[in-house]
Amino acid sequence: MSRSPILAGLAVALLLAFCQTPAEAQPKRGGTLNMLVEPEPPALSTIAHTAGPSTKVSGKVLEGLLTYDYDLTPKPQLATEWSVSEDGLRYSFKLREGVLWHDGKPFTSADVAASIAILKQYHPRGRGTFANVVTVETPDPLRATIVLSKPAPYLITAFAASESPIVPKHIYEGSDPTTNPKNNAPIGTGPYVFKEWVRGSHIIYERNPNYWDKPKPYIDRLVVKFIPDAAARAVAFDAGTVDLGGETPVPLSELERLKQDPKIGIEDKGYSYSPSVQRIEFNFENKYLKDMRVRRAIAHAIDRRVILNTVWYGYGELTNTPISTRLTQFHDPSVKGYAFDPRKAEQLLDEAGFKRGADGVRFRLTHDFLPYGDGFRRTADYLRQALAKVGIEVTIRSQDFATYIKRVYTDRDFDFTNNSMGNTFDPTVGVQRLYWSKNFKKGVPFSNGSGINNPEIDALLEAATVETDPIKRKQEFARFQQIIAEEIPSITILTVPNLTIYNRKVKDHTVGADGLNGNLAGVWISP
Repeated sequence: MSRSPILAGLAVALLLAFCQTPAEAQPKRGGTLNMLVEPEPPALSTIAHTAGPSTKVSGKVLEGLLTYDYDLTPKPQLATEWSVSEDGLRYSFKLREGVLWHDGKPFTSADVAASIAILKQYHPRGRGTFANVVTVETPDPLRATIVLSKPAPYLITAFAASESPIVPKHIYEGSDPTTNPKNNAPIGTGPYVFKEWVRGSHIIYERNPNYWDKPKPYIDRLVVKFIPDAAARAVAFDAGTVDLGGETPVPLSELERLKQDPKIGIEDKGYSYSPSVQRIEFNFENKYLKDMRVRRAIAHAIDRRVILNTVWYGYGELTNTPISTRLTQFHDPSVKGYAFDPRKAEQLLDEAGFKRGADGVRFRLTHDFLPYGDGFRRTADYLRQALAKVGIEVTIRSQDFATYIKRVYTDRDFDFTNNSMGNTFDPTVGVQRLYWSKNFKKGVPFSNGSGINNPEIDALLEAATVETDPIKRKQEFARFQQIIAEEIPSITILTVPNLTIYNRKVKDHTVGADGLNGNLAGVWISP
């Protein structure tokens, strides 16, 4: 039976209309994206730094060999193909052709080799991540093979831009990577070219017209803004002067109100690459805190549920170990914490020989909190009140981010601090750095701040670094968590879920495990 040409044509038109992607989903070219990063980063490159604000901006200019889907499945970035030998000792990468550094020089395998060498020596986490690297073979400009002395079961997940950036050899060769001026004016291969950094105000990045992944990037300009006041950050989202911000950039008390605003969206994806824990860290050089009984007394004097419910508004999950509950394959839920028991705290302090004086004070400590959102200041206020009840007088010291980093990790001029540490995708990368004695190095930020030096801990961490049997590896990390609970160089308080707040006109900002720490090459702004 024949059909009318008109009906046939109508059917085809309807089919095409049905199959076409809505116009709203088509990326639009142009516009400026205003992104909030707070606090201001101490450096714009993560080649030798792991500060949270730095990881948010570094990947816009510097890229990694790989990127990762939400489930940590590797995807191409500067490498297009990769393979791992059966013995786990050779990681081979085929590099992308035709990639240029922002100064016009070609990207080659020599840049990969130079970057891995820098990461191994200077990066706070890279010192552990790449500890087993013997050499990087570069048989031609587009092939690089990382050769290991021992297996590294976590390594294939370590090549994201925010974690292991690839930097230009011709810029870093012969320099100290920690002080190279290009750390603050980076030259990369990424979708955005660094233009200016006005301290205390903003960073400007402009579209890279020679980016290898055309037609990306879509936006013309990326402006990173710094707004120290937490309430002012919420107002900025209300007013539309900020379009995008990660790691819950507004006070938790504002979240419910913002959820009611139709122009604002909230996203919880994009944080699987680095779940974090909130913690208290002690300086073992302090004459009081070097006594384990004092550290345990402080743990008993603190009601972590109060911190969860009043400081973090119930957002989070209490945990007793330095390995996040979100790293389920490694977290040991059997580890016992220290119950809230002020009487026990008083008893331990008496046993340690620190009796109350005539004024009721046993001794005095200074507390430095991480200046990274209002939650850490609020935690400091609670700690002062809680410890005063057991005779420890606490003075809170406030400072900017750069001063905090220098005080804690270079000058070692602190008693105890409360901070947040990313576990990353594997404890060898994210947790080992904080408790491994070989990572106690003045001037290296976000490393072994307590100064703990325990041979059994070192042996367990080093064994887990090369263990390919997942059951044995889990057992090694379980024993490690037990020892940390006993020696208490730090008190893990909770895991706080991170949220991204965005203006709904901003599209495709979160596309993988690294979230806003990714390069934002595909982000675009809807009219």
